[in-house]
Amino acid sequence: MKDLSNYRKVYQKKELLEKDCPENPIELFRNWFLEADANPSGSETNAMNLATIGLDGFPKNRIVLLKQFTWQGFIFYTNYNSEKGKAITLNPNVCLSFFWQSLERQIIIKGIAEKISENLSDGYFDSRPDGSKLGALASNQSEVISSRKQLDEKLKQLEKQYKGKTIQRPKHWGGYIVKPVSIEFWQGRPNRMHDRIKYSLQENFDWKRERLAP
Repeated sequence: MKDLSNYRKVYQKKELLEKDCPENPIELFRNWFLEADANPSGSETNAMNLATIGLDGFPKNRIVLLKQFTWQGFIFYTNYNSEKGKAITLNPNVCLSFFWQSLERQIIIKGIAEKISENLSDGYFDSRPDGSKLGALASNQSEVISSRKQLDEKLKQLEKQYKGKTIQRPKHWGGYIVKPVSIEFWQGRPNRMHDRIKYSLQENFDWKRERLAP
């Protein structure tokens, strides 16, 4: 056992004040993302935690990669038949979160996930390296397999099958867009008096902005 009670960090790099918050939270997300991406001490700025409610009723988190964000929402790609895909089919209410330690910032996004159009999924799939394309074909994501050897042999078989050929996107693989209903921006501050600004989508599609206690 290890006692972690003395693990502490002082947050003091930035602040988040209402005067710095635009009306639309996507604009603030873009500003923060670009700042994190330009920070030399950061890595994989687009890595985000995706939380779903599983078929067993338990929440489950995993790291996925954000591949695009628009004024409508946040896009990632996966196997639709995976555990996360099945969970989203049952309950499309999900939560995304980003943590950029180098800037002492996190963003928590609650939203509704829905599949993007097939042509958009086709376009992204076509941009991937062949190895990644074949990986999507080789893996029945989240299914139990007998061994790593089975997976490697399937990949080798596909490499031979598609050598010199165009690899088409499988219908069970594609993108989701998470359309946000709330976005919370968290900025670390000294003495655990952190800044928390939450945007909530209103019925008229305007955003309501509120400060939360840390």
